[in-house]
Amino acid sequence: MTIQSEGPQTEPIGARLRRLRVERGLSQRELSSPGVSYAYISRIEAGARTPSVKALRMLARKLSVSVEYLETGQDIRETDRRELLLADAELALRLSDDTTEAERKLGEVLEDARLAGDHVAASRASIGLGFGAARRGNHLDAVERLEAALAEQPVHPHLRPDVYATLGQSYAALGAPDRAVRVFEACLDEITEAAPDDTSAQVRFAALLSYALSDAGDHERATEVVREALKRAEGDANPHNRIRLYWSIARSAAIEDRSTEALHYIRKAISLLEATDDTTQLARGYLLSAGIESRQGRIEETRKHLDLAANLLGAHAEKRDVGMLRIGQSRLAALENDADGAVASAREALDIIGDFHGGEQGAAVWALARGFSLQGEDDLALDAYRRAVDLLVVHGRRHDAAAAALEWGSLLRKSGRDDEAEPVLRRAADLGLKADVDAARNG
Repeated sequence: MTIQSEGPQTEPIGARLRRLRVERGLSQRELSSPGVSYAYISRIEAGARTPSVKALRMLARKLSVSVEYLETGQDIRETDRRELLLADAELALRLSDDTTEAERKLGEVLEDARLAGDHVAASRASIGLGFGAARRGNHLDAVERLEAALAEQPVHPHLRPDVYATLGQSYAALGAPDRAVRVFEACLDEITEAAPDDTSAQVRFAALLSYALSDAGDHERATEVVREALKRAEGDANPHNRIRLYWSIARSAAIEDRSTEALHYIRKAISLLEATDDTTQLARGYLLSAGIESRQGRIEETRKHLDLAANLLGAHAEKRDVGMLRIGQSRLAALENDADGAVASAREALDIIGDFHGGEQGAAVWALARGFSLQGEDDLALDAYRRAVDLLVVHGRRHDAAAAALEWGSLLRKSGRDDEAEPVLRRAADLGLKADVDAARNG
C-alpha cells in the first residue's frame, strides 16, 4: 500500500472546526467548556478569531482529533509527514522493479523539504534519487544526486556505508576508478579512526577499495589492501566479511590471470556463501568462477557454474549481473564452437551493459570478436578485437587486453596480414604475454 502525498490545505481552521462539530452532532454550546465559550467558538468558526493553543487542545479533545489536525488539517507534523513519505518511497525503491513512481515521490519530497528548509529530509530524498538512478544504470545522475546530498547534509560512512558504496561504484561505472579509489580511501580512513572496532565496515570498504584499485590497474596495492583487511578480520564471526575479502583476492588474481589462486579464493568465498541466504552474491561468485574456468577451457565446469548463477539470479537480477551472465554464455558458446550463439550472447551483453562498466564492455566486445572469428567474419572480428583491447587497457584489465591482442594478432597472421599483425603482437608482448607471443610467431 502506497502513501499518497497531500496537497496544500485550503480549508480554514474555522470551517474545519464547524465541519467536525457538525459531523459529531454537537452544538456550539455543547462543544464549549470553561475558558472556551460558545461565543468564542462562534467567532472562530466565522473566521473572526484565531484560537489559542489552550483552546485548540480543549476543542481537539472534545472532537476526538489531534491538535495538529484541528490546526492544520493534517494528523501529523510536516516533518513527520515527510518522514512517512520518505520511508514509503525508499521501501518502494528497494522492492519494486519499476522505480519511476518511487522516484517521482522522492522528487516531490525533495522540493517540499527544500522549501521548508528541512535539510535532513532533502538530503535523504537526494540519496534515494541517487540510488534510483544507479539502479537504472544512469550513473552520472547518481553521482550528481549523491554528491549534492552529501554537500547538503554530510553523513559519516560508518552510519551510511550504502551511500558511499553506491557513489564510488557509480564513479567506477563511469570509467573513473581513480575517483572511486579516493572515495573508498577516505571512507576507510574515517571509519578506522572513528570506529576502530567496527571490523565489518572496515572490511566492506577495504573490499570496495580493492575493486577500485584493480579497475585502476593497481593490482599489487589491491591485493595488499585486502590482505591487510584479512588480518584485521581475524576472529570476526561475521562470514560476510571473509566472503568480501576472499572475493577481492579472487577478483584481483583473476584480472592478472593467476587462475589457480583466483579459483582457490573464489571457492572459499562460495563455500561460505552457500551457508548464508545471500543468493545474489552467491550467483556473482559462480559468475566469477565460470569466467576463470572458461579461460582454462573447462567447458563442463563453465556450464555448471553459469547454470547455477542463472538459477540464483532469477527474473529480477541487476543489469550488470545479467550482462556478466551473457558474457559467460558467449564464452561458453565459443568454447563449443557455437559461433552464432557466441555472437548473440555477446551482443545481448552489450545491449544490457550500455555505456557504463568499461571493463565489462571490453569483456563483452572481446567475446563478440571471438564469435565473429568463428563465423568467418574476419573484418568484423578484427574491428571488435581492436575495440576490446582499447577498452580493456583503459579500464585496467591488462592481462585480458594482452590475451585479446594475442588473438587479434593471430587472426591477422592467419589472414595473411603479417605486417599488420606484428605491431599488434608487440602490443600483446608489452602487456605481459611475451612467451605466448613468441609461440604464436613461431607457430
